[in-house]
Amino acid sequence: MIITRAVNRINRDFFPKFFFKKCSYSQSGEDILVKYIFDALGISKPSYLDIGAHHPFKLSNTALFYATGSSGINVEPDPILFENFKKYRTRDTNINVGISDKNGVSKFYVMSASTLNTFSYEEAINYQKEGDYRIVSEIEISTLTVRTIIENYANNNFPQFLSIDAEGIDELILKSIDFEKNYPIVICIETISFSGKGRGVKNNEIIDFLKSKNYMLYADTNINSIFVRENLWIR
Repeated sequence: MIITRAVNRINRDFFPKFFFKKCSYSQSGEDILVKYIFDALGISKPSYLDIGAHHPFKLSNTALFYATGSSGINVEPDPILFENFKKYRTRDTNINVGISDKNGVSKFYVMSASTLNTFSYEEAINYQKEGDYRIVSEIEISTLTVRTIIENYANNNFPQFLSIDAEGIDELILKSIDFEKNYPIVICIETISFSGKGRGVKNNEIIDFLKSKNYMLYADTNINSIFVRENLWIR
């Protein structure tokens, strides 16, 4: 009788929480939304390209997929942050470069809050105006185009999930992709300007651009917008 009561208590207190629990590593649950899309499409282990990956787990849009057996490409320009990817995302291809519309070298602004590191000087100055942030250092970082990444590291096959968080150059990166030839199924991209005072402005140009490239806006967390290839979702 005592054992039965103990088992019943375990069932009541723990099993419901365990079976219905959902884990998210993203800033606002974006990874759960993206996972729902891929599950609905019958893709259990989507490949990914994470541009501006920042950290293997913290605020990551791809960590959930890595944890469930997927692998992909992480692009992180900050050489210090990059070390964590080599240590914790060993199944992935990890590249310590920036992404631009051309291959070369660009100045990278390391901010006092690493989540705000950027290749955009204008954005770095804006961060200083919007909050208690400052430029800690300026370093030269090699840059590659998305096309070069796909050709050299993905056998010329665009990964199924594209996550972009490039602090001020997201639109430039997006518009450098040839959506007629090689493209992802799902895209998660930051679509609001930074503001420490809650005054961020929505970038409708990104939304309209992706709609023109045959993507539908599936969800929006205010900070990020999630798009899915329309002809694959509406079937």
